[in-house]
Amino acid sequence: LAAEQGYAAAQFNLAILFEQGRGVPQDVGEAVRYYRLAGEQGDDYALGNLALLYVQGRGVPQDTVEAIRLYRLAAEKGHVQSQLNLGLLLLRAAAAGRALPAAPGEAA
Repeated sequence: LAAEQGYAAAQFNLAILFEQGRGVPQDVGEAVRYYRLAGEQGDDYALGNLALLYVQGRGVPQDTVEAIRLYRLAAEKGHVQSQLNLGLLLLRAAAAGRALPAAPGEAA
């Protein structure tokens, strides 16, 4: 498989198939694994999808801080949906009075 040989686009596509159970048994844990592999290679779509799984707590423990970190990485690469999701997540946290970590290079 191209995904096992390190091809990021194949890893991302396989992650989607596992997440949705299309052509393979649904396995969100495997989806997380392949999104992470693709994301480590800079795939902004994979980073955004992985962030959403952290928001939802699907296949990983729910972790807003990790979701924000991943959304930031994808947003910095120009991924528009991650830019939107990051803004909404930060807005909701601020409205709830929750302190969240500052972006790298920002004052806390």
